[in-house]
Amino acid sequence: MPTSRRINPDVDLRVPADRRELDAHPTAVLGVVAAGGALGALVRAAAQAALPHSPTGFPWSTFGVNVLGCLLIGALMAMIGRRRVPPLTRPFLGVGVLGGFTTFSAYTVEAHRAFLAGAAGTALAYLAATLVAGLAAVVAGDALVARVLDRRGGRR
Repeated sequence: MPTSRRINPDVDLRVPADRRELDAHPTAVLGVVAAGGALGALVRAAAQAALPHSPTGFPWSTFGVNVLGCLLIGALMAMIGRRRVPPLTRPFLGVGVLGGFTTFSAYTVEAHRAFLAGAAGTALAYLAATLVAGLAAVVAGDALVARVLDRRGGRR
């Protein structure tokens, strides 16, 4: 690979499908990430507005958004690893839509607020549950989609 090529830190250079993303113009990548991020953030904001919580309550909307986002990221990565997709698919859906949809910054702010409001138990439960459920969701999304695609002969 020529050294003049820009390197996207999100691209695993050992995966040929990921390397195809390097052929996309940096402006196109930024554009799809921004558009996807705006869409994902709008959906997240709607979920959080629909299910508000008190400072001492468990933030179910953010928890649900983050776990669902992790499940979808796992599913997306399994799909991309087994199917040929356009080069801007992962930046748009993975980095943009799902990056804007999930909100680990709100996760930490909500935990901090719960601590400050005197709900340390809720904060600790929220911190631990989000990490465990998020990791389990990524694994589950990847495994489920991999199994479905492999049964259908979806390997590249």
